[in-house]
Amino acid sequence: MSERVSPYDRVVPRGWAALPLWAWIVAVRPRQWTKNGLVFIGVVFSLSLTDPGLLARSGLAFVALCLLSAGTYLINDAIDAPRDRLHPVKRHRPIAAGLIAPGPAVAVASLLLAAGLALALVLSRGFLLVGLGYLALTATYSVWLKRYPLIDVFAIATGFVLRAAGGAVVIDVPISPWLLFCTLLGALLIALGKRRNELLTLEREASAHRASLAALTVEFLDELALLMAACSIMAYSLYTFFAHPYYPPWLMLTIPLVIYGIFRYLYLVRVQGLGGSPEELLLRDRPLLGVVVLWGLLSTLILYADRLLPYLTLR
Repeated sequence: MSERVSPYDRVVPRGWAALPLWAWIVAVRPRQWTKNGLVFIGVVFSLSLTDPGLLARSGLAFVALCLLSAGTYLINDAIDAPRDRLHPVKRHRPIAAGLIAPGPAVAVASLLLAAGLALALVLSRGFLLVGLGYLALTATYSVWLKRYPLIDVFAIATGFVLRAAGGAVVIDVPISPWLLFCTLLGALLIALGKRRNELLTLEREASAHRASLAALTVEFLDELALLMAACSIMAYSLYTFFAHPYYPPWLMLTIPLVIYGIFRYLYLVRVQGLGGSPEELLLRDRPLLGVVVLWGLLSTLILYADRLLPYLTLR
């Protein structure tokens, strides 16, 4: 039985004009932009979702983060291309596969980063600082932090926290430490699952692809993941308990959804052997996607019940 060949494995000229548009679209990883959706947490949980102006600012912040993310992905892939060719999945990325040369990739990345920072400055100076912090983090991660075990996991998680914090900064509302803490714990759980999948997928070549993997084991990562899962459930539960009187006490009803979502993620990572691409899990696994959507709808309904009630009441 012949091995299935990815379209990225085809040999094409490296000239700029010969590059197909889809290669560039894949290279900026639009599926991973779903992580930037954390920027909307600020407008939802600050009870500002009904304000069109603040909602529009959050939408523009999402666009700015997508531009910054796309630029960093191109630069990171240009740097990691030799190591990505050792990975059974990442070797299909356009730069690693030779469809896009590093030079043009860096040039396009510079334009995307400039556009993202310009939009961030238009929104607010505070959000610009968040954007610069995100770029500093990703640059440090790409050239240094990813070499060190566990520190690289915290670096990934910090990127999620910056996205959530940016959502509050851009609409000028106080940043909830509870939400940031819950975001950090959830992001650590996701990052640990990603590292676990790399260890299982690459086996003996794991350290050649990522130096930090040489000091880790699957058993150790499983223990940390269970710890983060327990902490995430506890932290979110306490958040719903102590958020009152700012939020309705009915927010506690969302706790079972969070528990199921974490259980489902652990099942996909530990039983199904997935987790290398969290955004793929979210978009392709219907139970996981369904519980996330249901959590979002139920949380919004509870938070804005007093504002929706007049429209739902029969007169």
